[in-house]
Amino acid sequence: MSDKRKRTFNFRDNRNWSEGLTIVMQLGLNMAGSIIFFFFVGFYMDKWFSTKGLFTTVFTILGVVGGGYTTYRQIMEITEGKHHRKNNGSD
Repeated sequence: MSDKRKRTFNFRDNRNWSEGLTIVMQLGLNMAGSIIFFFFVGFYMDKWFSTKGLFTTVFTILGVVGGGYTTYRQIMEITEGKHHRKNNGSD
């Protein structure tokens, strides 16, 4: 039983590492999800209006820009929160 405990990942001991991994995964999924969502919106609008890639291109670019902006905002919130905690001495 004790051998099994030694092999499992202890999130309490590795809290900083696991929080960092969570943030990176959240940012990546946010960016990818935005691009994929807008791609399919553009794809189906191309089918509906019988255009050849116009809406797919435009909406994919909008997905990249929107995902990038949202990712940037999230990074700024995270870094400002750490900066605020560091200045208050609670870190």
